[in-house]
Amino acid sequence: MYTYNMTIEEAHQRLQKRELSAVELVQAVLERLAAVEDRVKAFITVTPDMALAQARQADAALAAGKGGPLTGIPIAIKDVLCTKGVRTTCGSRILESFIPPYDATVVERLRQAGVVMIGKTNMDEFAMGSSTENSAYFLSRNPWDTSRVPGGSSGGSAVAVAAGEALCSLGSDTGGSVRLPASFCNVVGLKPSYGRVSRYGLVAFASSLDQVGPFARTVRDCALLFQAIAGYDPRDSTSMNLSVPDIATSLDDVPDLKGMRIGVPQEYFVKGMDENVEATVRAALNQLAHLGATLDEVSLPHTKYALPVYYLIAPAEASANLARYDGVKYGMSAPDAKSVAENYGLTRGRGFGPEVKRRIMLGTYALSAGYYDAYYLKAQKVRTLIKDDFDKAFQQFDALVAPVAPTVAFKIGEKIDDPLTMYLSDIFTLGPSLAGIPGISVPCGFVDNLPVGLQILGRAFDEPTVFKVAYAYERSSEWHKRLPPL
Repeated sequence: MYTYNMTIEEAHQRLQKRELSAVELVQAVLERLAAVEDRVKAFITVTPDMALAQARQADAALAAGKGGPLTGIPIAIKDVLCTKGVRTTCGSRILESFIPPYDATVVERLRQAGVVMIGKTNMDEFAMGSSTENSAYFLSRNPWDTSRVPGGSSGGSAVAVAAGEALCSLGSDTGGSVRLPASFCNVVGLKPSYGRVSRYGLVAFASSLDQVGPFARTVRDCALLFQAIAGYDPRDSTSMNLSVPDIATSLDDVPDLKGMRIGVPQEYFVKGMDENVEATVRAALNQLAHLGATLDEVSLPHTKYALPVYYLIAPAEASANLARYDGVKYGMSAPDAKSVAENYGLTRGRGFGPEVKRRIMLGTYALSAGYYDAYYLKAQKVRTLIKDDFDKAFQQFDALVAPVAPTVAFKIGEKIDDPLTMYLSDIFTLGPSLAGIPGISVPCGFVDNLPVGLQILGRAFDEPTVFKVAYAYERSSEWHKRLPPL
């Protein structure tokens, strides 16, 4: 086991015993990054000087007996989260030189916990995409097969953990952008309940859907990160004032899943799904039954509407949120413009990529006079029906378990010219996002040496149950221990 491949838990134990210093740990990670980054392209910005300075602070805290479970742990941050003094591009040319004057709440909380920021990770522009091919800078590559995508939009964050360039990372999930890359890269990734983690300082894509979530190598590591970033924030009007349970400690009390009722949504095993992926997920379901859970099929009848509903609501919110990039206040501006109107047009024309422009146009159309009731309002009503399906299911079951994606990671370039085919990659993650419930992806097997993820869903704000099922499964398998052949 190389230093850079340790779990947070293993690194913490060695740091506490002074068998390893935070500076040594960060240096090992930076050396690994230098060795593999050209092949995987996970980072837009690397901050080695800042990382080593933070590591020295962590060592001082540990020496004084003040270190917590995350003190000195190297982390990568998705480039959609504001970081004071470090540029935040959102994977877009329009913010290429933007340096925020403040930290996002989740970044602030992680700094207080003593983590060490290695850098900012690559992503689909403004989090719009499922493959990280929509980044304005470069595409990230899957460390299991560098001819394939890592998933998106948080592809760089998943790659950084899978490739050993950080022990953990943060992403954001609007319609599957943490869970899909976690599945494709064989790491653990959580989308918390909407309102559980502050969105202050998370650059907005779709405000009623965006949520910050962690990536890690194990379920317990993921729980440690979740606990550090979760909790009420008065600066976010959608933040819920709820206590955050100590999930990581309570996982020790999970012997098996006896008494657990788990639903298997029949609509999540669809025609056209890779039969080997389905077989791998069904083997994981059998393992849950072996651990003592009672499994039964359940219907979520409005699942078929999740994709059209999402691609009306999310672009509509994006068209409003992205109106702020006007070449006036911050970000790119067209110096050759001869009027305010021309500045708007040139700035947005040069600064936004094709997928962002596509979604702005879709959203503006859905919100326009004469079409608002027919599209956006109707989509919101169907969103309520999708949420009702989950509410009814959770009256019968403690958790729901399903695939994350219908396929393993696909080839770079395979779907980029067919937006609808690309959108279908998120078909199993959109419904839970629209319902605002928590979901986690855990490694559950391989097809043709490519990872497959298992998606575990829970009631809103019932992350403890989601983690319990995930941890019991992880402990009974070895899939998460496999490392990519870099």
